[in-house]
Amino acid sequence: PVTHSKAWIEMVHRYLATGVGVLILLLASLSWWQRRHHPAIRPGWPTFTLVWVCLQGAFGALTVTMKLFPAIVTLHLMFGIGLLALLMAQAVRYDGAGARPLPARLRQGLWVGFVLLWLQIALGGWVSTNYAVLACNTFPQCQNSWWPLMDFSNGFTIWRPLGLNAVGEALSFEALTAIHYVHRLSAYVIFIAIGGLAWRLLSLSLSHTKHIAKVLGALLLLQLLTGLSNVVLDWPLFAAVLHTGGAAALFTTMVWLL
Repeated sequence: PVTHSKAWIEMVHRYLATGVGVLILLLASLSWWQRRHHPAIRPGWPTFTLVWVCLQGAFGALTVTMKLFPAIVTLHLMFGIGLLALLMAQAVRYDGAGARPLPARLRQGLWVGFVLLWLQIALGGWVSTNYAVLACNTFPQCQNSWWPLMDFSNGFTIWRPLGLNAVGEALSFEALTAIHYVHRLSAYVIFIAIGGLAWRLLSLSLSHTKHIAKVLGALLLLQLLTGLSNVVLDWPLFAAVLHTGGAAALFTTMVWLL
């Protein structure tokens, strides 16, 4: 049901989004203005970010007009994560401290971890937009089984309305189970992959890598605890928001490293 409290949450989000858009427009305008006096300044990044945030706003509008269409809502989340990445990349470039090289194999590992994390966030968005969080309410098993009944075909049919399959019938519980369990299984892979990268960074005799390794480890632990809380505590709002925020923080940390 539509309530005043939900409307305020929605509108505050819109006002904040407008503020972000204005700041990015200002950033792009100042970059082009400064380029007249400092030819070394390249306004390509902020200009691309301006185009990106316009697309993000369009998906925000579609989220409302298409009545929480799962694919649109998930894309809206991924564009938001991409916007964070673009802003972090610019923050690092504007800092002027200069890049510190990492071993080639470690850098390759970071790129692999980056791609895996991007896919995992997309899977998490798919879980959330399909309201599949409570399809598995036990851990480490799902529905007291290591391999519960799952319908991957309907669960991962991308273009369909909320709560329905491709032919307009109600989405089965087995489809929701498949959505949830794939996200959980991939979380194990992410935990091992990024945990291994954090361990490798910790082993380097560089002070800045030791610090960032501890940050990665703490964020991984946060994701584990908030993900478990969503399952065993029946999806509390605080844990759900913290789980999304932790994923965003983990992603921007990986961007900073790269």
